[in-house]
Amino acid sequence: MSRIFGKITQNGYVVHDIRAAMDHWVNVLGVGPWYFIENVETDYFRHRGEDSDVKMSIALANSGDLQIELIQQTNDAPSLYKEFLDAGHEGLQHVAYWTQNYQELYDKALAAGYKVGHEGQIGGEKGRFAYFDTQSHPGTIVEISDISGTKGQMFEHIRKASIDWDGSDQIRIVK
Repeated sequence: MSRIFGKITQNGYVVHDIRAAMDHWVNVLGVGPWYFIENVETDYFRHRGEDSDVKMSIALANSGDLQIELIQQTNDAPSLYKEFLDAGHEGLQHVAYWTQNYQELYDKALAAGYKVGHEGQIGGEKGRFAYFDTQSHPGTIVEISDISGTKGQMFEHIRKASIDWDGSDQIRIVK
């Protein structure tokens, strides 16, 4: 448990080929089913305080209560994902903490000295997320994500789908 953020709820992997990554997680590690969003639409996305037109695909699955997120950025817009890949890394890029009280946790992180690397919003005000620039070691960026809206409901649906998953319907397209 983090004294600041609580328990880790997601591991986020930045990859070059999201389909190959999903295949690996399903066929080598037995994790699924995957919920795949090929073209994520953000309400806004800012990298280091500047608007950025990031294009990305995301896939989500659970292993127990831990969500696994795969992210493939599909353009060259500025982001922490691009910085991670440009540094020669691929794999675990961040750990995430989910909250029903996003603004409170966001303000607490800033007060503790954390700096926002990138942030955005998906699906309205209750879909906010922020990645704090803590990448002194690959895989240690901290994300906080608001789950007080429909995103939280979707995450719970994904968790439940993984329970007793029989290996069928491995990739489920989300539109």
